[in-house]
Amino acid sequence: MFIPRFRSHFTSRLGFARARLLLDASILLGTLTLAGSLGTHLSVVRGSSMAPTIRDGDRIMVEPVIAGVERGDVVVLSYPLDPTVDYVKRVIGLPGERVTMAGGRVWVNGEALVESYVEAVDHGACISTRVPEGHYFVLGDNRPRSSDSRDFGAVPMEALRGEVHLKVWPPARVGLVD
Repeated sequence: MFIPRFRSHFTSRLGFARARLLLDASILLGTLTLAGSLGTHLSVVRGSSMAPTIRDGDRIMVEPVIAGVERGDVVVLSYPLDPTVDYVKRVIGLPGERVTMAGGRVWVNGEALVESYVEAVDHGACISTRVPEGHYFVLGDNRPRSSDSRDFGAVPMEALRGEVHLKVWPPARVGLVD
């Protein structure tokens, strides 16, 4: 019968691996097609500054910023010291807010943030700054391994290239970005 041959072929190790690869490739191709029609683009992450949320080698969908961003949003921005390089960071401070970091904690306008997405805190960071109008204060989730607003200052709105809501590759890490 057809079903037993189908099952034996696709349940063999080599057959299952080929079927999975074909399925993964089909999903990625469909995602890229949809992305192009929505004005989004695919980006490959390099580095560990956003771990564990986004890891080195992850492929992410970058959507245009339409109505501004909110605290906690993950964004892609042009690196202020070399605009040809893109960085992925999390928005912490909004225009006009005071951001303070000390002892591994972050406060915005005097209120401590609960940051479940942070992999490792930076106990050595000590900063207090007001975010200028039209700018955002951004940090990586892996604080000791991140070059962010602590180094290059608040980021102007026009440097934000897009928001990240979805990881699309590798298949084991596909999902929403919180």
